[in-house]
Amino acid sequence: MNKKALVCGAGGFIGGHLVSRLKKEGYWVRSTDLKENEYGNNGADEMILGDLRNPELAAAVVTNDLDEIYQLAADMGGAGFVFTGEHDAAIMHNSATINLNVLEEAKNKKIPKIFYSSSACMYPEYNQLDPDNPTCSEDSAYPAAPDSEYGWEKLFSERLFLSYQRNHGIKVRIARFHNIFGPQGTWTGGREKAPAAVCRKVAETLDGGVIEIWGDGRQTRSFLIVDECVEGIRRLMNSNFSGPVNIGSEEMIAINDFAKMVIAISGKKLSIKNIPGPTGVRGRNSDNTLIKEKLSWAPTQPLKSGVEKTYIWITEQLKASK
Repeated sequence: MNKKALVCGAGGFIGGHLVSRLKKEGYWVRSTDLKENEYGNNGADEMILGDLRNPELAAAVVTNDLDEIYQLAADMGGAGFVFTGEHDAAIMHNSATINLNVLEEAKNKKIPKIFYSSSACMYPEYNQLDPDNPTCSEDSAYPAAPDSEYGWEKLFSERLFLSYQRNHGIKVRIARFHNIFGPQGTWTGGREKAPAAVCRKVAETLDGGVIEIWGDGRQTRSFLIVDECVEGIRRLMNSNFSGPVNIGSEEMIAINDFAKMVIAISGKKLSIKNIPGPTGVRGRNSDNTLIKEKLSWAPTQPLKSGVEKTYIWITEQLKASK
């Protein structure tokens, strides 16, 4: 018998890639989201459009014949969405409601195992003030002090999932994602993350032009190509480790240097103008000590190879949209 999985948030970037991976592995997959995946990652056996904030939808999609649930549905976006403060109430209410509904149904239907996608945004701001030496080991989460309400909701939901594991025996697996990017991700409209935004700006700008980067450009991040994120999810689900565990790259880069990498890939001569804008913490980088210990694996793909694929894909999207 094929295993049966539910992917919540399958209309999104990582969720769509995860559906494709599970299908390749022979799973029967049900997916659910507010929207279909806009880039064709719609390979699920059954797609149910709907809002997981509605308990009735959660009850309909979480059926007692499921072997696994992957809970990636959330109200989210890049810095322009998360760090302005204008969406805080919606982010906290919507994501927490989804998690409460899905978990309660998983408990009621006795689902054996559930994955939850947390975020590196839950790490304390005080450990990420030095762009050259951020601390993001899993045990550095407390005392808690995320720099956004998005991070606080992720931290609350981690505790929610782990409490259901303790009290109701559901096997929980939690990953903290670090800036996942790649083809088929949101690349325009205000919710896109930094890699896609920079690729789009470079692709749109004529040779000799200027691209704008928020902040002083010295803030650092690491970015992980989506294929390795999905590999990490599957390895975690097949392990005996609950987490939370980082799934991210240890190849840290300043945002201005990232922009220079994209410009070099494009072959254009462009200059960078740093402007005021939301930037989040000064430094963030995945610490992969724990994932190596628990899963005997960590991401290895160089940043540049992922950026090349993403830049080409975004360039194609721009041409197609004209």
